[in-house]
Amino acid sequence: MAAPAANGAAPVGADQFGFLQALKEGGVIAWLTLSVLVIMSVGSWYIFFVKLIDQNRIIKEGRRARTTFWQSPNLRDAANKLDKNGAYRQIVEDGLIAEEQHNKLTDPTDQHEWMMSSLTRSQGAITAKLSGGLAFLATVGSTAPFVGLFGTVVGVYGALIRIGAEGQASIDRVAGPLGEALIMTALGLAVAVPAVMQYNWLMRRNKAIVEELARFSNDIHGYMMSGGAVRPVVAAPRAAAGAARPAATTGATTGAATTGSPTSRA
Repeated sequence: MAAPAANGAAPVGADQFGFLQALKEGGVIAWLTLSVLVIMSVGSWYIFFVKLIDQNRIIKEGRRARTTFWQSPNLRDAANKLDKNGAYRQIVEDGLIAEEQHNKLTDPTDQHEWMMSSLTRSQGAITAKLSGGLAFLATVGSTAPFVGLFGTVVGVYGALIRIGAEGQASIDRVAGPLGEALIMTALGLAVAVPAVMQYNWLMRRNKAIVEELARFSNDIHGYMMSGGAVRPVVAAPRAAAGAARPAATTGATTGAATTGSPTSRA
């Protein structure tokens, strides 16, 4: 038969320590710290999935813009093949609007500069939209560890105060409360590490998307300034794989080398 505990004290059970016990002993500060970390985590994951969906949509639209888009007779018909609220369609429509506005200007303005500035503004608006929310991920990644550390410091302080009030500094009285306080630091790191990885990954994909948008914008600019004579080289359809391909010069073909070259607008 097991001997009873000395001085009639009950043995310390594992259920006396843990996350819930830490929150209970931490009081309002512990619950507020946990709430902030939960909000940070939920917000970062929400932004991650929303931006991922937006990026995938733009990437798919970019594939169509590199193939079927340039097979249309004019830019307006080509724009109808893209997503209604898509980034690539926005660039095309902004370019067409800028071309119409240039003809209404009273002061002489170089059409090349006017079109270039209009397409640059359109591309900048798309880039700003892609970057929306990423600042929150960066903030979470840089501040979540400190929020968790704050909860740990407050928890350690409260544990030391209770230990001092009880007048007992045995290992079982010290290890449990201090270990509970360290949980907040672990939670802060668990929130911050995914946020940093999400931010870096989304930024890398944004950079690739912006570069592709810049190439497309440059192609639109060259197409409109040449009246449809300059267009990027696209892959020939499989059905016409055996047919002779038109001559190309530096990523673009001329209207003389391409049969049935469309005009710049409907």
